[in-house]
Amino acid sequence: MIDPFVAQLAQPDPAVDSLLDVFGRILGFTVLAAGTAAAAAVTFRWYSADELPEGVGVLAGITAVAIWLNTKTALQDAIIGTTPLLEIETAVYTVVVFATSAIAADGGRRVGDYLGRDVFALAAPRTIDDVGQLVRSAGRVTAVELPETIEDVDGYDPVDAETKAALAGETFLFPRHLPVEQLRDRLTARLERDYGIGHVDVELGADGEIEYLGLGSRPAGIGPTLAPGTVALSIRADPAADASPGDAVQIWTSDDGPRPLAVGELRGTAADAATVAVDDDDVGAFEADRSYRLVTLPGTLDAERELVSALRAADETVTALAVDAGGSLEGTPVDSLPALVLAVDRNGDDAVALPSDDLRLAAGDVAYVLGRPEALRRLPER
Repeated sequence: MIDPFVAQLAQPDPAVDSLLDVFGRILGFTVLAAGTAAAAAVTFRWYSADELPEGVGVLAGITAVAIWLNTKTALQDAIIGTTPLLEIETAVYTVVVFATSAIAADGGRRVGDYLGRDVFALAAPRTIDDVGQLVRSAGRVTAVELPETIEDVDGYDPVDAETKAALAGETFLFPRHLPVEQLRDRLTARLERDYGIGHVDVELGADGEIEYLGLGSRPAGIGPTLAPGTVALSIRADPAADASPGDAVQIWTSDDGPRPLAVGELRGTAADAATVAVDDDDVGAFEADRSYRLVTLPGTLDAERELVSALRAADETVTALAVDAGGSLEGTPVDSLPALVLAVDRNGDDAVALPSDDLRLAAGDVAYVLGRPEALRRLPER
């Protein structure tokens, strides 16, 4: 004979079964959201070669769950049987479902992007002929292959050899039917963003094939912005409350007999320390364990310092053109050059600043021109 207590324990508990059913449904919605986001990420990576934005992936996963629960009847049947729609259990369940689905969708997006970026890349054809055949057959992307030889951009520091070796022969995929200018802009943005390139000089043919590629790196830090003959140093100083980087300052000693030491440019402040740019001849007047006072001067200290800083921040750069006897530049008026001529040095004896448009270059001249690297590259003589 079976003990009644044992028989009671053997009976299924409706509350436990309902709770397990709830967890099972939540798990199902989580898998649905993750799978949808992963599929969207793989498709987006394959089509555009870019990562699916985080918000779009989460939205795709939650949308799949919302479609499943799109009506009041479907929502009530899919939640906890006949539990009323406005009960607290229903509200808590719905919030938990969407919260876990959002988290799972973001995880699925990351997994899908990894598969689209790495797994598909390993399985993709590696030669340009195979890539071209794939593009022609699929018709969904445009393949751009970088040349094996990558040039340096004049006026910029060269890109390190490791980066050039990694980029040589690399193939980039972009959406189809892009105009040449948009394709050029996207390729430039990819190289600058993914490889830290300072400037990209690229020419594309009508078919999207690269005819020329030059890369340059933009130096970071304060050094490239210093004018010739100046140095930057950090001193213990008390600048004016309204002083800001770029102001011209006069540096005074702060002891009993204050006296001016130098005139410089304020580059930055932090607590009681200030970084100033001064002439290299004035560096010896400063002592490491001494405090100084900064007096802000009206106006700008030196225009050349502003010019150097502005040029470093712009795409334009300055280069020197030597005019050889019998060369293509001899006798050329300066207004015919595809760049702005800042100055012409005539045999080292006479410099002409901002020459008139009708000034013709002569043998032995050195012309200093300002322009974008792609324009400077087209100059007849370098």
